[in-house]
Amino acid sequence: MTTTGEEHTAAGTGPWWWVRWRSAVLDAGLALASAAECGGEGVRFAHDAGLPVPIGVVFGVIAGSVLLVRRKWPIAVVLVSIAITPAQMGFLMGLVGLYTLAASELPRRITAALAAMSFAGMLIVTFVRTHQGVMSGDVTMGDWFVPFASITTAIGMTAPPVLLGLYMGARRRLMESLRERADSLERELQLLAERAEERAEWARNEERTRIAREMHDVVAHRVSLMVVHAAALQAIARKDPEKAVKNAALVGDMGRQALTELREMLGVLRSGNGADGRVSAASSSAALSSTSSSSSSSSSSSSGSAVAAVPLAAVGVAAAVAASRAADGAGVGGVSGAGAGGVVEGPCLAELDELVGQSAAAGMVVALSVEGDVRAYAREVEQTAYRVVQEALTNVHKHAAGAKTYVRLAHRMSEIAMQVENECPPEVGAGSSVRLPSGGNGLLGMKERVAALGGVFVSGPTDAGGFRVSAVIPA
Repeated sequence: MTTTGEEHTAAGTGPWWWVRWRSAVLDAGLALASAAECGGEGVRFAHDAGLPVPIGVVFGVIAGSVLLVRRKWPIAVVLVSIAITPAQMGFLMGLVGLYTLAASELPRRITAALAAMSFAGMLIVTFVRTHQGVMSGDVTMGDWFVPFASITTAIGMTAPPVLLGLYMGARRRLMESLRERADSLERELQLLAERAEERAEWARNEERTRIAREMHDVVAHRVSLMVVHAAALQAIARKDPEKAVKNAALVGDMGRQALTELREMLGVLRSGNGADGRVSAASSSAALSSTSSSSSSSSSSSSGSAVAAVPLAAVGVAAAVAASRAADGAGVGGVSGAGAGGVVEGPCLAELDELVGQSAAAGMVVALSVEGDVRAYAREVEQTAYRVVQEALTNVHKHAAGAKTYVRLAHRMSEIAMQVENECPPEVGAGSSVRLPSGGNGLLGMKERVAALGGVFVSGPTDAGGFRVSAVIPA
């Protein structure tokens, strides 16, 4: 990851105020060169001032060494260079000091003021020295040479370092801004990646829930009816062989219907999950095929069918478990496969009569009433309405066997309403063996389906001791 200017400064490993060792070495070299220059010029200063030469040299070395602190106190360096300008020493220190001051983060008015002071000092000193040279005859030029030389020298000693320092400071600030922007963009990309991963995980969980709900709707209803028919078959096998054969044929039809629906869903999972999905789907199909074969063969003999019908539900549940594992392994890949190979359409409201007829054939006293003008709805609406009625009837088979049930469907202007209500079940007697275990997810699944389409779902016991399931879905 890139670092901003502040982080870059904080991460420095140089001594004292230097960020890096090479910066310290550079400043030490410049200070050494400035000290040597000022020390050499201190000899002439000592002669002009009438001082001992060692004093002039020491003064020059000390003044030139101030350049060592140019990064920490650039103002002090510039002031010292201005102060020793009359002694005609510290030219290197003045150039480097003005550059450092202009490149620093100090206010521009301070830089302008000190640059003007340096310009004025250099202009005056150069003017005086040049005029003295002309007067003494060392320089044979016209009167124009003195101001020209003074102005040119002053500009040459102040303008280039200040302009270069301003450019380098602006460039450094631009680089720091770009680093900060790169850091900000990288952090945003990381947040987007994390959010994308969260959305993907949420989509996987949602798809697992959807597939599990669909498998529950298909398997629970069919297997519940198969168990009810198997129990009835066991009870009447010896008394009424013809009715036993009829019930065995119904069990076989229901097994084949469940097999068809599961094959459709697992076909989608196979297309998105590869070899693992094919293995799971094959095992599920084989289990359900054995279910249909067992139910069909049971019609050959009434006694044999009564015995064979008992493990029928266990085989169907095993198939459902295998299919659920395949669905859980598919995850979002199931959705992709559905998009590529075509989404499984599922049931519709036109099949509601057949659904109610299957429950009636299983011994339930059920009445279907339809209000309003029948019309076509979106696939999701029809499938959800069908599944709500299917799951409600399955719950009646599980918890209120023998209770009279009313299924009402109302086609309204902008919505479709459905209600499944059962009366108080009869006293628990011989039919208690038909009661089925419940996973406790039926009502929750119905509520999730309806809420996903913006509808309202209500369920609860009635005053008469029965149970009512109601749902309204926007059309």
